[in-house]
Amino acid sequence: MEHNAIRWLRISYWTGAVVDFAAGWLMLVPALFAFMNQPEAFQPANEYRYAMGMGAPLMFGWTVLLLWADRKPLERKGILPITLLVVFGEVLTQMWGISVGFIALAAVIPTFVLQAALVSLFCFAYFNAGRVQ
Repeated sequence: MEHNAIRWLRISYWTGAVVDFAAGWLMLVPALFAFMNQPEAFQPANEYRYAMGMGAPLMFGWTVLLLWADRKPLERKGILPITLLVVFGEVLTQMWGISVGFIALAAVIPTFVLQAALVSLFCFAYFNAGRVQ
């Protein structure tokens, strides 16, 4: 049972790390962001580049944090609920972007599906590990 819980935690950590790493690149490369999100009349000015430049290192840092959690999966399972705050923050930001007409709902539906899958995976792994401990 413990082996199964550790496997799910590791799947969660690595999935989160890969997604965060990709998100960091989306933040650093405006053309990649535009390709994935299809914003209306996207012309990234210095303000956009500055804000994304401030946020991208946080995404890369969170990538490392999740990989660090993988080193002691059961002991560091508390990283997963904290990571959910990051996911929910992203969802709220995307909903705001839709509400102000920056991005279309259709463009972020795949991202919403991915985020729902992450929430499900993280919650399952966290509570499954809690039963083992």
